[in-house]
Amino acid sequence: MTSPATFRVAFAGTPEFAARALEAIIAAGFEIPLVLTQPDRPAGRGMKLQPGPVKLCAQRHGIAVDQPERLRTEDQRAALRACAPDVLVVAAYGLILPREVLELPRLGCLNIHASLLPRWRGAAPIHRAIEAGDRESGITIMQMDEGLDTGPMLLARALPIAPGDTTGSLHDRLAGLGAQMIVEALAALRNGPLLAVPQPTKGVTYASKIGRAESAIDWRRRADEIDRQVRAFNPYPVATARLGGTPLKIWRAEVLDGARGLPGEVLEVGASGIVVACGQGALRLLELQRPGSRRMAAGEFLRGFAVDRGMQMEGQDGA
Repeated sequence: MTSPATFRVAFAGTPEFAARALEAIIAAGFEIPLVLTQPDRPAGRGMKLQPGPVKLCAQRHGIAVDQPERLRTEDQRAALRACAPDVLVVAAYGLILPREVLELPRLGCLNIHASLLPRWRGAAPIHRAIEAGDRESGITIMQMDEGLDTGPMLLARALPIAPGDTTGSLHDRLAGLGAQMIVEALAALRNGPLLAVPQPTKGVTYASKIGRAESAIDWRRRADEIDRQVRAFNPYPVATARLGGTPLKIWRAEVLDGARGLPGEVLEVGASGIVVACGQGALRLLELQRPGSRRMAAGEFLRGFAVDRGMQMEGQDGA
């Protein structure tokens, strides 16, 4: 039996989802000779270069960090090759791994993917699951191959999606589950191979990257569809609309059945929210944000922004 300290686990990831997994692997006592993460990116009002959560985690624990722009050349792969890992764990890294990297660790590369594969392969599985109205999500620990999230599955565990879940709330629960499962997978792998199950050929869907252009609300859609859009795009990129020419961000809403009006028409205004008619049903807007201000509950928002019945709410594109 190999102890965690003699089983060398390199790690590749960038955002908070990956940092949760790295913290769990460190806490389990595995030797981590190297962390790969994206180069620092400009952020904040001053647009200064900022390290990502994975880099900060590695630095707190004194772990070596490498930040190549790509992994296509031998020079870019040199640090990973030199650390001679038994396995490379990948979580939301943001780079495609070429075959040379996949074959470099003795036991290959394991990916922590935030869906029940083969549903929602790709970049934004949490957003797309909520947007589509899925009743469950989950984590799949996958043996990576050269395809887009097509490798065989080693572990999979479902997690229910609650009616009020946002991408933010579901992300946090999935990050915790992924951290737990990767430690389980590594503990088993150091003692022998895991059973690799090929992904089903049916049920494949792709979670394309979220674009800001998708944030605009089309009030001609059903209220439940717009509600899913609002929850899927919270905290990023946040659903948007316009009222009286002013762009607004819609952070929270709830579906009201039976209310009628022209799509986008303001039907009711009060401390409990702003009711807006949709193509079918209506939405009560609960939390909003105007330019230059913070997000606010509807009652507070209305104290500084006049909204009257009969006004017309539009999407950013005029719909």
